[in-house]
Amino acid sequence: MTARMKNPASYFPDAQTVLPTLGQIPRDKGVDDETLELLHFRVSQINGCGWCLDFARRSIEKAGTGFEKYAVLPGWREATVFSDPQRAALALAEAMTRIADRPDAVDDAIWAEAEKHWSEEQLAAIVLWVATTNFYNRLNVTVKQVPGTW
Repeated sequence: MTARMKNPASYFPDAQTVLPTLGQIPRDKGVDDETLELLHFRVSQINGCGWCLDFARRSIEKAGTGFEKYAVLPGWREATVFSDPQRAALALAEAMTRIADRPDAVDDAIWAEAEKHWSEEQLAAIVLWVATTNFYNRLNVTVKQVPGTW
């Protein structure tokens, strides 16, 4: 695969300053790194972003956390390795990601379950994290960013 162009953000110096902070803000609001990485990985799976999946794989290897949860992530509803807060966050992330042609994609039941496990500030962080992941996925898929070119 050949990229159509270099990362569009590289053309705008301000974007190179602002965009990395979007990834740090949720980490500063009490959502554990493992949950954030699971959300990033799952959203990237749904969107088919090979670049983001490769980036996440390398981050997991570097952190030494293992791949057990990532291996069963597509079946998170049935897998027993996820905590209730992680399940609620994954449901929210999937609903946020799959909004096309779905009225009320993030329905009240999904939101209510997330509220049982996460504070309002943590939910804000999760929403920002998932939205940012979707942003990066769409950017990378559109320009055919080659996995491993970071």
